[in-house]
Amino acid sequence: MAGKIIVVEGTDCSGKETQTKLLEQSLKELGIDCIRFEFPMYDTPTGKIVGGDYLGKPEIGPSLFEEGAVQVDPYVVCLYYAADRKYNMPKILKYLNQDYFVILDRYITSNLAHQGSKIKDKEERFHMYQWIDKLEYWLLDLPKPDETLFLHVPYEYSLELRKNRTNIDEHEKSPEHLQQAEKAYLELAELYHWDTIECVRDNTLRSIEDIHEEIVQKIKKMI
Repeated sequence: MAGKIIVVEGTDCSGKETQTKLLEQSLKELGIDCIRFEFPMYDTPTGKIVGGDYLGKPEIGPSLFEEGAVQVDPYVVCLYYAADRKYNMPKILKYLNQDYFVILDRYITSNLAHQGSKIKDKEERFHMYQWIDKLEYWLLDLPKPDETLFLHVPYEYSLELRKNRTNIDEHEKSPEHLQQAEKAYLELAELYHWDTIECVRDNTLRSIEDIHEEIVQKIKKMI
């Protein structure tokens, strides 16, 4: 397997979808074979289980968890997301084996942040990070990314940006969860040495083009 995996991760409303699509376009213009995927893959069987039965996304179906998605044991939740990645990995490996740059909008990194954020005790939270690493990279044999870019939008800005969104899921409805997830992301970015891209500069949200240019410059170093 000679291809590269580029993961674009980020806090709520950080523009992961927009930036991964722009990155795919820019790499193709540079003559690089690349393809973009996003997790969960909501149009697949496992993705529908995550999106509907667990998250309760309006366009897929209601959540089956009466206690609410945010209250479900994070170790249980990790298994759903990991299953979606394992189920859909063959289509990604096909491109990696053809030397493609595979751009992923969210990956194992999301499990680390969103589920780890539910654990308040720092020592126990670090144990969960190790457990997820072992589950997905070792037991499920999922490939590790070659580059992880973390788009950081501070919680206060995320709240303002999400006011215009209508199809939000159970996680996105919880301000407390989003705030704790941001803290976990920042912790993980330092722990795993992710490349952090600050989407707010001088108290102002940076333009899509400005953020994209920074991303492209970082990826060019891999080429």
